Amino acid sequence: MESRRYPHPARAIAYLIGAFPLSLFTFVVTVTLICVGIGTVVIWVGVAILVAAALLARAFGNAHRAWARTLLGADLPTRPVTTANGDGMLRQWQALLTDRRTWRDITYLMLEFPLSVFGFALGIACVPLFPLALFLAPRYAWLHSQLTISMLGPDRTQDLTARAEQLQASRARGVDAAEAERRRIERDLHDGAQQRLVAVAMGLGRAKGKLDADPELAKALIDEAHADAKLAVAELRDLARGIYPAVLGDRGLDAALSSLAAKCPVPVEVTVTVEPRPPAAVESTAYFIVGESLTNIAKYANASLVTVKLWRTERASGDQVVVEITDDGDGGAVLRPGGGLAGLADRAATIDGVMTVVSPIGGPTVIRADLPCAW
Repeated sequence: MESRRYPHPARAIAYLIGAFPLSLFTFVVTVTLICVGIGTVVIWVGVAILVAAALLARAFGNAHRAWARTLLGADLPTRPVTTANGDGMLRQWQALLTDRRTWRDITYLMLEFPLSVFGFALGIACVPLFPLALFLAPRYAWLHSQLTISMLGPDRTQDLTARAEQLQASRARGVDAAEAERRRIERDLHDGAQQRLVAVAMGLGRAKGKLDADPELAKALIDEAHADAKLAVAELRDLARGIYPAVLGDRGLDAALSSLAAKCPVPVEVTVTVEPRPPAAVESTAYFIVGESLTNIAKYANASLVTVKLWRTERASGDQVVVEITDDGDGGAVLRPGGGLAGLADRAATIDGVMTVVSPIGGPTVIRADLPCAW
């Protein structure tokens, strides 16, 4: 089993010996600060000391994570020392002192010290006693790493809560984006094709009344109605293409994006490597992100070259399609509420995608979207 893959004896001994001075230092500093903080809390100085102890405990937890990750290959990502909750300093302190992860780190530091004493003695004994190094040290180091993973690993409850909040926010943004798209389609139909068709009906009605009395005028009215009918068909075609382009469904992203690039007044280089073909929702989201970005670049960026790259990558959470649009224009693009880029970010959020914009003044501008292939 993967969980019973014991570390190499040399790594196990190095981990056990090196963990002792680290544990000794972190234990002494943490306990001292906590005791002093509790003793002086009545004069308010203790509160600041306790906050410092909490911050150091989280930093010490990251040090232990790094040690176990380096020597034993434990899956322990570094956690942020500070917390993002709260606006003012007092709220930051309150969030830090009430965070479960802070107390998990402190508890681990308390438990780690006595265990590291025994591990240090075992590691020293394994140097001259080769059988111990082969058998006992790797197993004790593995047990030690399991404790570290259980105490310093991801807090499943907090992670699930954060994930639920993220999904709720992304779904809300998706609903808003869908409603905005519905209003756009309704407006385009009302102001465009519907008005054209009304003009066609009126023109044909006038032509019908003039057919016997003035055939030449009737012919002119029919020609005008015919032109309006063709414009209405073109507008309906463009509207349908805006909902879901036929070339995207038939030939995929490479052909669809090449078609967009050919219509852009700025030279565009397109590179697409997304095989196997991603889901339709991912394709349409990537298509509209590129299309809207090219439109914005042509209008505002004063760019001379645009590079569009799409590729598929594997992550721990699953496959993702990465969309990256780079231009050499003036820069200064930002994700502001209600703006076009914010609308693209909302569209990406409907499938749990994330869009970022890096656009310093003077350029270049890089728009990147990470779109998961499963959500």
